[in-house]
Amino acid sequence: MKKSQINYFGKWPMVFLSVFMMIYSFSAVEAQRRANRNAPVFSEFVYQGDDQVYRDYPLEDDEFYSPILQGCYPDPAIVKRGDDYFMVHSSFSMWPGVPIFHSNDLVNWTQIGHVLDRPSQLKVVDSGISAGIFAPAIKYNEHNETFYMITTQFAGGIGNMVVTTKDPFKGWSDPYRLNFNGIDPSLFFDEDGKAYVVHNDAPDPGKELYEGHRVIKIWDFCLEENQVIEGTDKIIVDGGVDITKNPIWIEMPHIYKKYDRYYLSCAEGGTGGWHSQVVFVSDNPRGPYTPAPGNPIMTQRYLNPNRANRVEWAGHADIVEGPDGEYYAVFLAIRPNEKNRVNMGRETFILPVDWSGEWPVFVNGLVPFEPKLKMPKGVVNRTGEDGFVPNGNFTINEDFSAENLDFRWIGMRGPREAFINRTRNGLQITPFENNIKAMAPVSSLFIRQMHNTFTATTTMSYTPRSESDLAGIVCYQNEGFNYVFGVTRKGNDTYLLLERTERGESTILASTKIDVRNPIHLQIRAEGDNYRFNYSLDGTEFKNLGGTVSGDILSTNVAGGFTGNLIGLYATSGNDVQPE
Repeated sequence: MKKSQINYFGKWPMVFLSVFMMIYSFSAVEAQRRANRNAPVFSEFVYQGDDQVYRDYPLEDDEFYSPILQGCYPDPAIVKRGDDYFMVHSSFSMWPGVPIFHSNDLVNWTQIGHVLDRPSQLKVVDSGISAGIFAPAIKYNEHNETFYMITTQFAGGIGNMVVTTKDPFKGWSDPYRLNFNGIDPSLFFDEDGKAYVVHNDAPDPGKELYEGHRVIKIWDFCLEENQVIEGTDKIIVDGGVDITKNPIWIEMPHIYKKYDRYYLSCAEGGTGGWHSQVVFVSDNPRGPYTPAPGNPIMTQRYLNPNRANRVEWAGHADIVEGPDGEYYAVFLAIRPNEKNRVNMGRETFILPVDWSGEWPVFVNGLVPFEPKLKMPKGVVNRTGEDGFVPNGNFTINEDFSAENLDFRWIGMRGPREAFINRTRNGLQITPFENNIKAMAPVSSLFIRQMHNTFTATTTMSYTPRSESDLAGIVCYQNEGFNYVFGVTRKGNDTYLLLERTERGESTILASTKIDVRNPIHLQIRAEGDNYRFNYSLDGTEFKNLGGTVSGDILSTNVAGGFTGNLIGLYATSGNDVQPE
């Protein structure tokens, strides 16, 4: 064989490889094009809150509303460094995890991100919505100029964990797993440089006296290893304020130092109707601790259940010095609807705390909470302006044109970036095979319900190609309790359907044939427990589908768990229901 022939035939493997790569690339592009053709594009979303309480109580110039964060932002914890306040909240299986907010005045807040925003930190891929991340606490250690966020992750085999950062604006470390059981850990850094962890735990084996009997433990904490020191654990509260009265669920402890003494503040009574805040004091961080004679120092459990503008379940507080030198506490509570159902979840409230005497006193913490408070001296209310979180009745207009999606939008069990794509026409959601009932990542972009009375409207362009394709808008309490208002296909026709899922069982409440050659406008209108799902083909005239339906399945009363209703822009290629 001639040399030229050898060179000629030697080129063929490269030619074949090049052709193969071209075919593969074309196939991949074509597959993505076909997938995108089945992917809805949401060009607009408008949320409008209209609760009567805010119309009845307009703000004066020196006032602000409480809750300061409306919707499902439970279990608040707060820390101050200099003029900066940072506040974190439970996120369960929402993604990213542990929303973190910043303020300079306790009134105007900006969300700066999430503490847990990487798969190496958050492992909730197969967790129920009310599993995952519970009760974070955030602390600052001036001795090493480090922030700590400590929490319990009921997923991924992690358990109790801590992450650290020098700058909360720039991200957090991977987790350090902590060698103790129980929940609700918090750190305390003393003036002498020593560090401690306190947390809720079960009594010693064989010593549980009743259902809900828990204890508070303390450990010495090694700052070099980010780990508790073996053998240093000690029970410092057994049962609660008075164990002879069988107190339940003493939890979420925080230690504060004042008057050269150590104050231990905890929630007691469970995170429901008997919730409260209590306090103890000691001359040593490791105890013994003596309860205040006036416990509980905050609760709404003794009040008239028929009072106006009810706030219930108050507790789980964290105390901080305000910008005016006075003290304030952030805590969780709920605002039930007219049927006593909790659809917004546990929200973040604030109250001033008078600590001029021996014990901290929550100002008006034992009487019905007012919907508005006086601002700290020198503060100007700018909520809803210049990037600050809105408060009261407000409107959110989202056209998805911003370079960065607002932090208020979240995924479930996995990154939102896995299924969203910005296009020149709006936000495209690439459908997962998992549908909304799966205990797995779902292709739905969620925002929290923040009012008992609200309207949420979105504009969607979408043509389903098969009966397994569906896209639309959802109300989602959890994987077993939700409403789906979506467009799908049956035979050669396109339908809009309303699906109710209760305890995992789905029912089609109503359906209608529609023309989707133009965008469809989908709308949810809620007035307390009454929800209506409306649609429009021209953007002006809306029609109802399914009548007025109950929000019962969107409440924690019926669905259980610890979250509030989420409103989602949703797509799936695994639809398992068909129009009637």
